Amino acid sequence: MDFARKVWKLLVAVKDGLVLLLMLMFFAALYAALSARPGPAAVQHGALLLELSGVVVEEPSNPDPLSLLLSQEAPMGEFRARDIVRALRAAASDDRINSVVLDLSGFIGGGFVHLQDIGDALDAVRAADKKVYAFGIAFLDDGMLLAAHCDEVWVDPNGGAFITGPGGNRIYFAGLLDKLRVKANVFRVGTFKSAVEPYLLDGPSEASLKAEEVLLGAIWEEWKADYAKSRPQVDLRRITTDPAGWLKESGGDPAQAAKSAGMVDRIGTRSEFNMRMVEISGENRRDKGLGKYAHTDLGAWLSAVPENQKGRAIGVVTVAGEIVDGDAGPGLAGSDRIVGVLEKALDKDLAGLVIRVDSPGGSLMASEHIRRAVLRFKEKRIPIVVSMGNVAASGGYWVSTPSSRIFAERGTITGSIGVFAVIPTFDEALAEFGVTGGGVKTTPLTGQPDLMTGLSPEVSSMFQSTIEHSYRKFITLVGQSRKLSVEDAADWAEGRPWAGGAARQLGLVDEFGGLDDALAYAAKAAKLEDGKWHAEYLGQDQTSPLATALGMLGPGNREQAQTGGDFLSAASARQHQLLGQLRKTLRNLLGTRGVQAFCLECPAVTSGRAESGEDPAADRILSGILELRGH
Repeated sequence: MDFARKVWKLLVAVKDGLVLLLMLMFFAALYAALSARPGPAAVQHGALLLELSGVVVEEPSNPDPLSLLLSQEAPMGEFRARDIVRALRAAASDDRINSVVLDLSGFIGGGFVHLQDIGDALDAVRAADKKVYAFGIAFLDDGMLLAAHCDEVWVDPNGGAFITGPGGNRIYFAGLLDKLRVKANVFRVGTFKSAVEPYLLDGPSEASLKAEEVLLGAIWEEWKADYAKSRPQVDLRRITTDPAGWLKESGGDPAQAAKSAGMVDRIGTRSEFNMRMVEISGENRRDKGLGKYAHTDLGAWLSAVPENQKGRAIGVVTVAGEIVDGDAGPGLAGSDRIVGVLEKALDKDLAGLVIRVDSPGGSLMASEHIRRAVLRFKEKRIPIVVSMGNVAASGGYWVSTPSSRIFAERGTITGSIGVFAVIPTFDEALAEFGVTGGGVKTTPLTGQPDLMTGLSPEVSSMFQSTIEHSYRKFITLVGQSRKLSVEDAADWAEGRPWAGGAARQLGLVDEFGGLDDALAYAAKAAKLEDGKWHAEYLGQDQTSPLATALGMLGPGNREQAQTGGDFLSAASARQHQLLGQLRKTLRNLLGTRGVQAFCLECPAVTSGRAESGEDPAADRILSGILELRGH
């Protein structure tokens, strides 16, 4: 019996080993297949198909393979804005591409600056006498901005197009915290530093409203100007001031209302759109069938048109997403990860360094670590230039201070120069249940900060002094970098965010331009001639093929990652965004964080991934709110 048991254990071990070996071989083969770059043969003469099912971002995140495997739905797609622009520019001058097709049926959105860059690239395609076509279901602001740059826009008969404009309600928790007897101890500097207001008030302060009205007003004017330039026949005023009346004129049919207004050109199903594309680009020679048109997708096209690698390298480091301590990212700007990338690049023969910032800020200490790493390049006496994307505020501006030149777009949100910290205490809540504290203290700091029995006056005073010191350092850094008077900081700091035009007038940025302009300036400062340099993107992490493979094997499918519905579906998706905002605000209160340089008024940096480090306490409070709401 003992011998049989040993034989059985051996057989089980052999079986387990073989299963593990087969799984490793399978994933190795899948990894190799996904790692293989498509060759030129993968390009078909016909249309360039940009199937943007998801969000456009500055830096795609690298999802955890295990999380993907265990997830109940497919992850949302993320598309690097720079890749889309490069693909379109190459298509404009390549005879293999005769047209561009934008499939926006699953498009979620992107930052305003990114969409402007893509729109400019679409205009370049049209300038090369190549047509651009778009198909969508529920067009909202971001999708409409891209569609405006197309020659022919199709909408599904059950779909429509609506323009909502920037802004909306922010969630305030003061009433809830009062009921829970939770005290939010806030330490801040700056009249306009309103990131802490959700914990203190039941609505926005007058200063916050003033700043946000000016900020969003400027962005809205930029949006309307961009749209009107491409579609001047559309009466934006009528559509945005009386949307209900406008829709009613078309019998409540959103698709017909959009066509009558000139927002779309044709109403038709996807099958009808595909047949139209067969007329334009020809039949698909590899996948024959009704409505199968010749096209090349984004991935194959990018592989077929590699980036220039000639001449000296100008390094580009990306600071995208919330700036956090640790090794987080891509998708989050983990300071340890970015510092590691910069330190590794110190040994490279770089002619210059461009810092691409698309961040509303975050941890002050993490921002300082990145700033110090950038300063090491100054010692090499090479040009350091900043290129601001959609948002470069608070900590995002802190990391920009070592530069000699700052480029921003008119739609860039920057500034928000101010700092804060929030520490919740639960002494009043616990006292309701008879829980109190007491003990021996040898100094005023003994046992502090005590979240359970409250902060002592000495500790509160020390925290506020620390915040004031950090603010003085912030405005000093900005003043020295931008040659601004610290005594006049109330004019450009105080935590107030600015749109690109106002920021340039104040001297917070030097000139308007995108990443290409920043690279060209760095090359010129390094005395490099055109064609004698190229951009080297430091630490550029593509989504791993293994993660892609597991995403394909997961229980979700591509349809789950799309909006794929009408206007009501899009409205439902906004409810999910609201829940994400609730969770994030609660996490900021309950999470363990130090001094923050973060911009609340700034729009969240677009991402398709769930935020890391979600707080269980925040989730429990959110669940309680939703339960009360349900009753």
